[in-house]
Amino acid sequence: MRIVGLMSGTSADGIDAALCEVTGEPPDIRARIIHAIAYPYPEGFQARILNASQPDTGRVDELCKLHFRLGELFAAAVLAVIEGSPFNPSEVDLIGLHGQTFWHNVEPDGRVSATLQLTEASILAERTGITTVSNFRPRDIAAGGQGAPLTAYIDWLLLRHPTKWRAVQNIGGIGNVTFLPPLSDTTAQPSAFDTGPGNALIDSIMVQLTAGAQTYDEDARLALQGRIDEDWLHELLLHPYYDIKPPKTTGRELFSKAMAADLIAEGQRRGNNASSILATITTLTAQSIADAYDRFAPAPIEEVILGGGGRHNALMLDLLAGLLRPAVVMTHEDVGMDSDNKEALVFAVLAHESWHARPGTLPALTGGLHPSVLGQITPGQNYVDLIRRTFC
Repeated sequence: MRIVGLMSGTSADGIDAALCEVTGEPPDIRARIIHAIAYPYPEGFQARILNASQPDTGRVDELCKLHFRLGELFAAAVLAVIEGSPFNPSEVDLIGLHGQTFWHNVEPDGRVSATLQLTEASILAERTGITTVSNFRPRDIAAGGQGAPLTAYIDWLLLRHPTKWRAVQNIGGIGNVTFLPPLSDTTAQPSAFDTGPGNALIDSIMVQLTAGAQTYDEDARLALQGRIDEDWLHELLLHPYYDIKPPKTTGRELFSKAMAADLIAEGQRRGNNASSILATITTLTAQSIADAYDRFAPAPIEEVILGGGGRHNALMLDLLAGLLRPAVVMTHEDVGMDSDNKEALVFAVLAHESWHARPGTLPALTGGLHPSVLGQITPGQNYVDLIRRTFC
């Protein structure tokens, strides 16, 4: 099947769109990217999303308008990625739409009670004519799971090593990891959870320190000029989230713009300049990842595959290479996968599995009571023909 996978992460900096070819069924499923693009949000739109994602600035009328505006933007991204490929919309079978996360409600005991991803799927089906599978998280939550990280199941299908334990570490707005047993181990179970902040705090601090002029620390240029405040770092690593046992998830609800503002104030009170604040918070992300491996990895990890925007952060890479030693740290490209478009590929595969009424989760990954078929299907013009071609 030809499927467009779509993803916009917690950084809310635009849409990753990938036209993919997905064939087979577990355990022998195959997926490849035909063409992929980064589709930017309009100027100022990221700020609208981030403001609407906070209880003190979000309004129901703005959320409603964003829900439909996001539908138009995601539909445009679908048409743009198809236009750059050898195919036209009538030759594409499905869209896999994660949407934009606005809130992921984690209770004090670690249970996820609700989640909200906005982007109106009806608009995509209407504008493109393509049947759309969307809103993947809630079904797993209904079954007692965390609803995330959804990439973990695809890691399980596509990225296991024949003989080595692997960790697949994403560093987006939030960091998340999948621990994968080797194919040779037929009894061990995988594990997946959010390790803590990825780029969320670093980016929020950059925005606030530069009054919005810079939205991230490009190539860690500022952080590399600073010193790490070791005493402060030690205190930051005492945050109770890091002690919670997996499965667990988090987001900007916890590692928020308000937390970033508090960190700036605390860093300055301790005598740190902007560069040293960024150096310390970048180290917090790296150290929280390494600590999560020490605490929760089910076996010694021999290879770590990095993905997400954080892999471009030179300080982060250097820190992780040392902290995770003797594990070999690599990127998705080293195992034949496009790091920048991995999550878009994930939602293409999840849409494929949902269309075929197969699960997109494992209880070991999300904590659900059972594997769940994920998502909601919005018929496009191709819906009846797709049923006939798939099932008849």
